[in-house]
Amino acid sequence: MAEPIRSFVFTAHCLTELRRREIPAAAVRQLLAAPEQRLSVREGRVVLQSRAQLGGRPYLLRVVVDIAREPAEVVTAYRTRRIDKYWRQDA
Repeated sequence: MAEPIRSFVFTAHCLTELRRREIPAAAVRQLLAAPEQRLSVREGRVVLQSRAQLGGRPYLLRVVVDIAREPAEVVTAYRTRRIDKYWRQDA
């Protein structure tokens, strides 16, 4: 399990995308509290991801977080069925 993010805020963009993509904010909060993987995108930005069941189907839920801010800003979140593309065996 990767290091959690405990202090965060959702950006307006993220909230819009959660509604549009029909991803419950509670699922994002749960992922931030207990991510399976944490991948560095660039300095100050990470992607947290976990496998999840959404609507009874397996997905990879990915959350982009700007950790250079205080509190951290959740930039966006999305789900994908292409788990093998993003899952890192060495992470």
